[in-house]
Amino acid sequence: MNRDQRVQAIKKLEKVRGSTVITYVTGDRPGLITQMATDAVRLIQTQLEILGPQKRIDLFLYTRGGELMAPLRLVHLIREYTERFEVIVPYRAHSAGTLVCLGADRIVMGKLAELTPVDPSTANDFNPQNPLNPAARIPISVEDVTAYLGLAEKQAQLTSEQTRLEVFKSLTAQINPIALGNVRRVYSEIRTLVESLLALHMKTKKERARIPAIVKTLTETYTHDYLIPRIEAKRIGLKVDTPDAALEASNMELLHLYETNLLLAEPFNPDALLATQASIDFSYETAYIDSRAKTYAYIQAGTVSRAPGPVQLPGPVQLQMPGVEQVIMRFNKQRWEEVEN
Repeated sequence: MNRDQRVQAIKKLEKVRGSTVITYVTGDRPGLITQMATDAVRLIQTQLEILGPQKRIDLFLYTRGGELMAPLRLVHLIREYTERFEVIVPYRAHSAGTLVCLGADRIVMGKLAELTPVDPSTANDFNPQNPLNPAARIPISVEDVTAYLGLAEKQAQLTSEQTRLEVFKSLTAQINPIALGNVRRVYSEIRTLVESLLALHMKTKKERARIPAIVKTLTETYTHDYLIPRIEAKRIGLKVDTPDAALEASNMELLHLYETNLLLAEPFNPDALLATQASIDFSYETAYIDSRAKTYAYIQAGTVSRAPGPVQLPGPVQLQMPGVEQVIMRFNKQRWEEVEN
């Protein structure tokens, strides 16, 4: 029944828009978050093959972000099947979601809609260790590194060659130089990526003249958590459309169905799921790629169980709390599947 409801809402949105609609919704339910990734590209291509070439395709998008290169591949793919590509943002299109929007001919942003800057973080084996979990590495924000160097030069006015050298030595004492080299590579890559996506539709001389300022704003001006509403998106120079009342209502109706189906308002609590049981199986749909033709859902399934025993507390002093039960979550399925209902 859930798919039937969504398909009816998609058809209603298509009628209002005069377009073909595909939805890509990655859930941000606390505890079971999904992200944009290249594994969605083949599934969206299957949708496009079934639907066939269209005059206009709208991508209804909700996401907190994901893989850096997924948006470029996705945008180029959709453009193979349509004369005009637009993105509908009813609420969140963060980070990688914003990159998808940059590659669209128009961005339809509702009252709740928000984009974000696209400054990425890098994570590799040369990043600093997490002191609370030595097996993990701390991501390095590209903009944090450039902001540190800018702070030293502009605010602290450390402009001599010697002081600049000391500032850089201090940075490399905390971060492996190879990790810093990766930061530089990603910094260049994200700027090129933003420019390439905008150039797909900003073709006139006047439009192309605006691209460097948009690139700078989205990659340098704000912190990664900054939220960009539609008024500011227009000011930045993005091609933003404001939906009328009928379109806003259709967008929110469809968004509400996804929020309900994905339980986005209910944090996943393994302890509460167990209650008094020793173990229990779970299975949830945590993302959708949807159209009137077909539905794919990302399934996360596994087992939650209790395991009595000592709990090792994090910190420099190794403390144990004997007799405290641990809640253990094991996944046996994390993959896309076609669903019928």
